[in-house]
Amino acid sequence: MMQTITPRQLRQFYDDGKELAVFDVREEGVYSRDGHLLRVSNVPLSVLELRVPALLPRKTVRIVVCDGGEGLAVLAAQKLQAGGYADVSVLDGGTPAWKAAGGRLYTGVYVPSKAFGEYIQHEDAPPEVTAAELDAWMKSGKDLVVVDSRPLAEFRRNSIPGALDCPSAELPYRMPAFVKSPDTTVVVNCGGRTRSIIGAQVLINAGFPNRVYALKDGTQGWKLAGLQLNHGRSEAVPLPPEADKAWPLQAAERVVRRFGIRCIDLAGLQRLLTDAARTVYLFDVRSPEDYEQGHLPGAMHAPGGQLVQATDTFIAVRPSVVVLTDNDGVRATMTAAWLAQMGHQEVYVFAADTAACNERNVPRGALLDGSRLCADTVSATELKALLDAGQAQFANLDSSLQHREGHIPGAWHVVRSRLVDQLPRIPATPLLVFGAAEEDLARLAAADAAKLQQTPVKVLAGGTSAWVAAGFSLETGDERMTGAADDLNYRALDRKDNVEAAMLEYLKWEVELVEAVASDPDFGFVRFPPLP
Repeated sequence: MMQTITPRQLRQFYDDGKELAVFDVREEGVYSRDGHLLRVSNVPLSVLELRVPALLPRKTVRIVVCDGGEGLAVLAAQKLQAGGYADVSVLDGGTPAWKAAGGRLYTGVYVPSKAFGEYIQHEDAPPEVTAAELDAWMKSGKDLVVVDSRPLAEFRRNSIPGALDCPSAELPYRMPAFVKSPDTTVVVNCGGRTRSIIGAQVLINAGFPNRVYALKDGTQGWKLAGLQLNHGRSEAVPLPPEADKAWPLQAAERVVRRFGIRCIDLAGLQRLLTDAARTVYLFDVRSPEDYEQGHLPGAMHAPGGQLVQATDTFIAVRPSVVVLTDNDGVRATMTAAWLAQMGHQEVYVFAADTAACNERNVPRGALLDGSRLCADTVSATELKALLDAGQAQFANLDSSLQHREGHIPGAWHVVRSRLVDQLPRIPATPLLVFGAAEEDLARLAAADAAKLQQTPVKVLAGGTSAWVAAGFSLETGDERMTGAADDLNYRALDRKDNVEAAMLEYLKWEVELVEAVASDPDFGFVRFPPLP
């Protein structure tokens, strides 16, 4: 029998101070639209086996699974139990029961992090500049640098003309060597508000001597002002030369003093990692390129800006121990300061030397124990021949947005957790081939499909990337969707209609979040006094 708990019992779990992970296993779009708890990680049932090992490194941790009452939580809990997790419960009645018991629900994604950005704006008040003011500065020839604090992939989608990419944890590390004049004004932007605010304030906290502003409302504010965005750009602020790291190191020391950041040595780290009674997360917070060139064995990649922007997608267990690492302590320290202010009570910095960062291979994500994978594959060339001959159909498991932006011609978009309803909508052929950017997702889905239908199944080795690498074309658009495109929380600029209204609604939601969470018992942000 599956163990269930009431909302009242879950409230007691939150308050007792013991380790707890709460998962909401609905698809991201449904989770965002219909409302969810504050202290929860969204781990859709579709990708549960892919995400759980990193989020729950300890098999005896206490876990509560919830949904919107659809029954997905029971399926997820069964998988967790089969995977060896010993303490799994389902929230009886899901989020509707939580709300009926007086608990609050929140729409949107990354709610704790988004609320934290507004909290920092309220408490620290980094200077802001509007899109119209920035445009006027640019046209006047003012000495300024615009830096986009999002990851490069987001920067490529849309950016302010003339901006350079520099994710927020990298700003105190890269900007001192890049900005040569003390008279240069620095403007930090993101897609909306959070990373603009955090990016500007991290430079201020570090003691950066130049005037720093956050671009109010980011690229959405720029678009709402009637200004044009760039697309497909990749210019970035370069890494500092070794000779120019003195200032970032001094800035890190300043941040350590103000926010009480604790450092840990190798012996201490090893003791933590071998403690079977505690959940420990070890994150390398540097850029993807730095991580791939060499990292500490066992460290998961979590770029510092994204770790702050989407903390609930990296850290599921609270309270837990978080160890941040890089090669000199600068970026890890800046990130640790934010986590400390967000209420994470045990955060350490481990500054690994170059010799210790000797792992070159990016670790392949572990799967939940007991996961069933389809082993039969086809190459892109083989799939092309099958499709041309009408001997196969292709099921695309990438997000609905990725499907819209480019998919194999003739592909059907499916969501793994909905295969029982969606597979019958795909015309019958002698073979059904599954593909996804994460090949293991396709292998999981194909194994599921083999139990639901008689049609033989295989997996496209390498997914759409292999198809493109073989020289075959893609098509775009929303054709052959087997269900609603609510697997994803669409950004306003990714919507097909009512874009301006969606931007205004989103920005209003961000601004109002801090007041919304302030009365929630799980609100736990912490203030640190400035240095004397």
